[in-house]
Amino acid sequence: MTADRSLQDGGGRTVLSSSARTQRPMSRASVSGTEGYATEALELLVQYESFTFAEAHASHLHLFPPPPANVLDVGAGTGRDAAGFADLGYHVVAVEPTAELRMPARALHPSPRIKWLDDCLPQLQVLAATAQIFDLVMLTAVWMHLDQAERQIAMPNVAACARPGGRLFLSLRHGPVPAGRRMFEVSASETIALAAASGLLCIHEESGADSKLKRPGVTWDRLVFERNALGKP
Repeated sequence: MTADRSLQDGGGRTVLSSSARTQRPMSRASVSGTEGYATEALELLVQYESFTFAEAHASHLHLFPPPPANVLDVGAGTGRDAAGFADLGYHVVAVEPTAELRMPARALHPSPRIKWLDDCLPQLQVLAATAQIFDLVMLTAVWMHLDQAERQIAMPNVAACARPGGRLFLSLRHGPVPAGRRMFEVSASETIALAAASGLLCIHEESGADSKLKRPGVTWDRLVFERNALGKP
């Protein structure tokens, strides 16, 4: 019988036990853009949970609407941000297509304020069927996984999730692509123009180094948009 050893993050919290490693769910057919995440899920749980929600979003926390508000987290990954919002009193819908991330994330961050969905860009078909709109839409380290055609399809679908006056946060990763991943070099200027065509005005733009994980050559653009009052381009 194999001992049940725990996998812990940098702060010593248990992320997932080794027994769960052998019992983790298998993903359905790979969703475009999620390549590499299922096989590295346990390592990513430790990596992404090694710093807090507040640390990850320190520069733009003041731009988030006050709680209680409705938040959509697309590509929620390990659930760090969804849990951070929930702890502050927000109501969160967390969308994550990779089962190997979604299921451990639900176990790691149990909260009645978080609803998990198995859905994906560019269509967000499951979410669209609910007809929900949100005060804040999060796309953290997601957008650069979509190719140009997928970005063209995804932007109006994402914009439709934000209520008039609602905000959308989007971050873009630049630099070396990890082995086995699917990423594209996407500029802030292209993203701002594409968002404008869907009624999203950029109200905040910043660039910076990979200050938390300190990966060589990796930099980030962080953009915050606001949907116009009519909710139209």
